[in-house]
Amino acid sequence: MTSRPPVIGTGGSPPQSVESITRIAQDYEYDSAVPLKYWLRSAASLIQEAQIYEYEGRDEQAYLLLFRHAQLVLVNLSKHPQALKDSPDRKALIAAEKEVEKNLSKLEQLKPRIKKRYERYTQLMRDRQSRKQSEINLPTELRDQIVDPALSGVAKPLEAGENRDLAVRLAQSELTRRATARRTKEQGDGDGRRVAGVWGDWEDALKTNERGGDDVSQQIQNIGFNMGTTPKSNATRQQSTAPDIPPRVSSAYKYPTVPRQNALESFVPPARIAIHDKNAERQPPPVLPPKELIAPSRASFVDGTGYAEAPPLPSKISSTPPVPDKAPLPEDNSTPSNLDPSSYTFKPSAYLENGSPLRSVFLPANLRSQFLACAAANTRRNLETCGILCGTLVSNALFISRLIIPEQTSTSDTCETTNESAIFEYCDSEDLLMLGWIHTHPSQTCFMSSRDLHTHCGYQVMLPESIAIVCAPSKNPDWGVFRLTDPPGLKTVLNCTQTGLFHPHAETNIYTGALRPGHVFEVNKLEFETVDLRPKDQRG
Repeated sequence: MTSRPPVIGTGGSPPQSVESITRIAQDYEYDSAVPLKYWLRSAASLIQEAQIYEYEGRDEQAYLLLFRHAQLVLVNLSKHPQALKDSPDRKALIAAEKEVEKNLSKLEQLKPRIKKRYERYTQLMRDRQSRKQSEINLPTELRDQIVDPALSGVAKPLEAGENRDLAVRLAQSELTRRATARRTKEQGDGDGRRVAGVWGDWEDALKTNERGGDDVSQQIQNIGFNMGTTPKSNATRQQSTAPDIPPRVSSAYKYPTVPRQNALESFVPPARIAIHDKNAERQPPPVLPPKELIAPSRASFVDGTGYAEAPPLPSKISSTPPVPDKAPLPEDNSTPSNLDPSSYTFKPSAYLENGSPLRSVFLPANLRSQFLACAAANTRRNLETCGILCGTLVSNALFISRLIIPEQTSTSDTCETTNESAIFEYCDSEDLLMLGWIHTHPSQTCFMSSRDLHTHCGYQVMLPESIAIVCAPSKNPDWGVFRLTDPPGLKTVLNCTQTGLFHPHAETNIYTGALRPGHVFEVNKLEFETVDLRPKDQRG
């Protein structure tokens, strides 16, 4: 996609209405000149991201992405020029349409939850406004103690650069959980649903909610009718003889008109607000040491169950026990069970030239050395080598966790992947997002050639945060992380029809660095796996 929706419903901002989310979902730029295979990969990415956002309790964002997927597939891709050809892409489009059919019921189930949250919030705001006058006359200390229920327990928005260690631990914990769930699913879990999986237990929770609002499938059909592109059935499409290219949804790079300061925070779902247990009042409270004699750091979990026993009290004349560093995190092997991705939200760390926010991308610091080791044999022969950077979404940040070395053909100035279906199948089986690529310049300097720009265009049109890493081991600088500018770079390359290996473009500001102060952070201790899909004779 050439634009990504802002993350809504996270970190303290007002929840959105279903109508507002639907409008945002339709606000993206569709270009029928982009090959169908790229749009289909974009559609697949929308589903993956929606599943993760929903698991993390961000229903609004999940609804937005699922609705956008349905609208993209049914309204636009069904009339893409390449959709009429008998090709693997057309078969993939039919599969995407079946995916929409399944997701329509999920949209209907998410809808009442979003509606209920929005109505609850608006009622809270009315109640707060009605008591505002009476609170003015309260003493200051009492006013400060009043807690706004709308902000209770919200995920705190975090700066990625200032919380790298937390990000790494959070990612490792969540990646381990997902890998365990995936293995369980592969072994068979009876009902065919992932244990502690992406969609969690929300289907059961929704049994008590009413079905609200207009039918989502009818709403999407109405969108197609209003655009003059009512979705065709598979049979109708097979009988068509000429492509009917739909009009653009937007003629310029426009980002959904949601205030930036509200795009980072959320209102907590009602299900996440603690329920008071009346029976708890009958239980005696734990014995706590006097507050004035024990430093806050001593009020810790003694045996994992809370205040199992009070620590010895120092005498009044003794010095206060030393306080450890602020909010220390345990080592990786003792990561607490409450390291929940829904409790954190990483802010966008940079913006495209059109103002669209870019989510943070965390890059393992030792990935380059591992890749160069895999490429060493080719580098000695002055041949380029490329790899695919894959990963996942956690707490509104992207983490590179897999380096795939695909089958490829190479020259001194080019590197082309072959058997792309094997790459897609592997990523789909592992629930991986393609976050970019990495390649060597054995004898060239560190820059993006015109061929590189066209290659990267295919990645960035699917995911704006996609990056291209260039390694030039014999030069200085010997590496760089880049992305296309947007605008003018992405549009310029998309519209370029030149085929030469090194050809000029009219625009000069086509690409830019993505490392800080961009949206990419190189971090230590972020584990990743290298998967070499090349035949043995290509590995050297």
